[in-house]
Order: sequence, then C-alpha cells, then structure tokens
Amino acid sequence: MEYIQGLTMGLAYVAPIGMQNLFIINTALERDHKRSALTAFIVIFFDITLAFACFFGIGAVIEHVKWLEMVILLAGSLIVTWIGIGLIRSKSSLETTSGQNMTVRKIIFSACVVTWFNPQAIIDGTMMLGAFRVSQNGSGYPFILGVASASCLWFSGLTLFVTMFSHKLNNRVLRAVNLICGCVIIFYGLKLFFTFVQSVF
Repeated sequence: MEYIQGLTMGLAYVAPIGMQNLFIINTALERDHKRSALTAFIVIFFDITLAFACFFGIGAVIEHVKWLEMVILLAGSLIVTWIGIGLIRSKSSLETTSGQNMTVRKIIFSACVVTWFNPQAIIDGTMMLGAFRVSQNGSGYPFILGVASASCLWFSGLTLFVTMFSHKLNNRVLRAVNLICGCVIIFYGLKLFFTFVQSVF
C-alpha cells in the first residue's frame, strides 16, 4: 500500500510541465533514439537522487544554511537562464543529427542543473516527501521506492511517446518547441534570480 501511495504521489509530482520534462521533450524531438533514451536515464537518475535527498531531509539543511541557499539560487538562476537562451538560439533540424552535438558530459550537466539547481524545488520536495515520511509507520522505503518507480515510468514513457510521434513533426514545429521551451526555462531562471534578489534585499 505504501508503494502504491508513493507511486501515485510521485506521478503527480513529476507530471506537471517543468524544466525536466521540457529537457526530455526537446531531446526526444531530435529523433536520436539512443540519445533520447540516455537522456531519459540520466534525468531519471538525478530525479531519483533528488527524491531520496528530499525524503531524507537535505532540503532542511539548505533551508537552515542561508549562504548555501543563496549560492545555489544565484548559480542555478544563471545556469538555467543560459540553458534557455541556448535552446532559443539553437538551429535544430529534424533532418540532421543535431542532438549528437550534445556530448554525454553536457547531457549529464544539463540534467543535473534542471533537477538539482532549484533550491525551492528541493525545499518543497523535502516538505512534501518529508511529510509523507513522518506519516509512514515503518522505514518508509516502500513509499520512496514507489516515488522512484514513478520517475522511471514517467520520464521513460514521455521519451517513448515523443519519440514515437516525432515523425509527424517538422522543422517548424521543432523550432516552435525550442522557442517555447527556451522561454519557459528562461522564465524559471529569472524566477530563481528574482527569489535570490528578494533574499538579498
């Protein structure tokens, strides 16, 4: 029962469109199946590690160590904004293998940024997952394993879905998706920066 609870809560947590989903969608649209699968795996890894970290309280550390929160806010806002600008400036084409230009190292870095460089997400995740942990009678491992399973199911399913239907898309659609994703990600970055400024002043 705890596993099912974790699974359903995990799906509700990762399903809303955010930086991770936008990153997955954008990569899957490149029609490089191996690269899309690798990206999904890397995002799943970082998402699960974040869930475990939140479940076991790392957000509480960030919340109480003000300078660490400030550093992560500033660095996160700048890097996330830069990723968004990169998407807007990209000249991706469905006829080319532009996705192959992104090295594995860059994929790992980008996936890490869109997952871990949002202290508010860490704190929110800690509050939510921490509350569920307190409510568990046992160790809570079935619950957090359910959350991890949700991450695997969602991101792999999203990658598969976008990859399967990408053949119905053209360069104009890909460009539009890049622009939309880029703008949304820049919005996230600016929102982080605004939070940083508010914290300073």
